[in-house]
Amino acid sequence: MSTSGWVLLCAVSILLGFALSRRRPASSRHPDGLPDEAAFATLHVAAMAAPSLRAGLTRDSARKAIRHLRTLLGTRAIAVTDIDGVLAWDGAVDCHRDHAPEHARTVLASGRPQVVGEDMLACDTPGCAIRGAAVVPLTVDGRVVGALAAYDAEVNAALVRTVTEVARWVSAQLELAELDSSRRRALEAETRALRAQISPHFVYNCLTTIASFIRTDPERARELLMDFADFARYALRRGRDFTTLADELHCVDRYLLLERARFGDRLRFTVQVAPEALPLPVPFLCLQPLVENAIKHGMADSDGPGEVRVVVRDTGAEAHISVEDDGLGMDPARARLLLADDPCHGRSESGIGLANVDVRLRQIYGENYGLVVETALGVGTKVRLRVPKPSSR
Repeated sequence: MSTSGWVLLCAVSILLGFALSRRRPASSRHPDGLPDEAAFATLHVAAMAAPSLRAGLTRDSARKAIRHLRTLLGTRAIAVTDIDGVLAWDGAVDCHRDHAPEHARTVLASGRPQVVGEDMLACDTPGCAIRGAAVVPLTVDGRVVGALAAYDAEVNAALVRTVTEVARWVSAQLELAELDSSRRRALEAETRALRAQISPHFVYNCLTTIASFIRTDPERARELLMDFADFARYALRRGRDFTTLADELHCVDRYLLLERARFGDRLRFTVQVAPEALPLPVPFLCLQPLVENAIKHGMADSDGPGEVRVVVRDTGAEAHISVEDDGLGMDPARARLLLADDPCHGRSESGIGLANVDVRLRQIYGENYGLVVETALGVGTKVRLRVPKPSSR
C-alpha cells in the first residue's frame, strides 16, 4: 500500500474509533465485534468528503465537504475557516457564522484546540440552542492553515475528542492534497526541463543541414524548415502535461525526417502503430527522447547504416510501445546508470532524456510503469514502455 493510502487508512480508523464511541453505546455494537451499519455509514460519509478535501483548503472544497463533516460530527452547526476567515458554514441556524473568525483566532495563533463557552457566544436569536463550540486547528506539514469549529447545545470532553480526530483526518486529506500538488509541480518541472533539454546540437545540426540545401535544393530546404518549425512548435509549446499518442508520433515523425536529412540513406526507420491506440492520452514528450537516444546509439561510432524501429501495440488494457535500434548496444550496467535519477552519475544528454521519461512514467502511473531497457554489447538497444488506458487505471 502507498504512503498516502496508509495515511488515509489510519486517519479513517482513528475517526471511526472516536466517532462511534461517542455516538453509539457499547451495547449496540455487533456481538461478534464485526463492523456494523454505523461503521459502514461513517466510512461512506468520510469517503464522500475526501475528494473535495483532496483539492486543498479552498472556499469551494470546504463548501462541498462541510455537509459531510457535519454528518460525521453530529453537531448543530460547524464552520471551516482558513487564516483569513470563514470558508464554509453548515447548520440549522447561522447566527454564529459571523463570530466564527473570532472564535478561531486564538486557535490559529496558538495551534491548540479551544472550547468556546456560552459567555462568548452571546446570541439573541430566538430558538438558538447553541451553547458552546469546540474549535480545533487544521494543519499541513506542521503549519496551521485553518480551523474546524463545531457548535452544539453541549460541549463536553467526548465532543472535543471527536472534533479533534475529525480535524486530524481533515488535516491528513489536506496533507495528501499538498503531496498531490507537489507531485504536479514536480511533473511540470520535469516537463519544463525536458523542453529546455531539446538539444542545442540538434537545433544547430538541423539549421546547418537546411542551410546546405538552400542553394542546391531550395524546395527541399523549405520543406525541412517547415518540418523543423512544426517540431519546435510542438516540443516547446506551453500546455498540459498530456497529449495524444497520435500527436506524439507526429512529433517523432518530424524529428526522424530532420535526422534523415542529416544522415541521408544511412538512417533507416520504420514506425508500426495499431490505429486504435492513436487517441490514447500519453505524457508529453515521452517518445521523442527515446528515438533521439536510439539514433545516437544506433549511428554512433559507425559509418554504416543504422535502423530505428518504433512499434505500438494495443493489448486491450494498455498500449505497449518499443523503440529499438540495431547499433552497438551497451553494457547493461551503463543502461542502469542512464536510468538512475542521480546527477552524480554524470549522464549524457540522452541519458537525462531517458531518466526524465522514466521518472515521469513512474510518477504518473506507478512504479511498475517505468522504462525497460534491453541491451547488450553488439546487439543493439530496445526501450519498452507501457501506457495504461484511462478506463483501466
